[in-house]
Amino acid sequence: CWDYRHTLADELHMPSLPEMMSGDNVRRIQHGSGFGIEFNATDALKCVNNDQGMLKVACAEEWQESRTEGEHSKEVIKPNDWTYTADYKGMLLGESLKLKVVSTTDHIGTEKLKAREQIKFFEEVLLFEDGLHDRGVSSLSVKIRVMPSSFFSAIAVFLENSWEYTSRESKIANLMHVPPSLFTEPNKVSQYLPIKEAVCEKLVFPERIDPNPADSQKSTPVGF
Repeated sequence: CWDYRHTLADELHMPSLPEMMSGDNVRRIQHGSGFGIEFNATDALKCVNNDQGMLKVACAEEWQESRTEGEHSKEVIKPNDWTYTADYKGMLLGESLKLKVVSTTDHIGTEKLKAREQIKFFEEVLLFEDGLHDRGVSSLSVKIRVMPSSFFSAIAVFLENSWEYTSRESKIANLMHVPPSLFTEPNKVSQYLPIKEAVCEKLVFPERIDPNPADSQKSTPVGF
């Protein structure tokens, strides 16, 4: 409900939450002894860095060149990480078991995952998704598949951010058929203007960026 989203946004110091989000969406894998791991949207959003790594708004460079006075003109950024990029690894369960997390050189057994085994169960839980103000998509989901010999779970972060620049122009003499009242309505008059220039750009980020594999193995629990 609106009250829940508003309260949560305040707690997370975010202007708004992702468009598609349900606090009830949880993926929990737990052993009978109490040990387990959990993935949920609220903890994931707590890992969004609102101070670093923010993308500049489109055309910020051109805007800066047209404005020379004022210190504020040197940086044009969103007040938060509007892409909802989260360095989220889940939350461990079973504190009473005194688990110890250590660094390791072991990796996921991809060869074992290639084995042709019957998939007994498969499910993907969407934690959140946002359309980035019609400029792309950002989503976070958790997948799990269960085979006779093992199970595999993975969290996937997908981010696609697109820019489109369009320039339209026409002389008044060529717009005699257009009602003059539309001249001051950009969204309405634009359909009558021919396109002079169109530039489309897209940034597609990999699902995982790991510039330092050694550091990636440090598993300090996150999501608390």
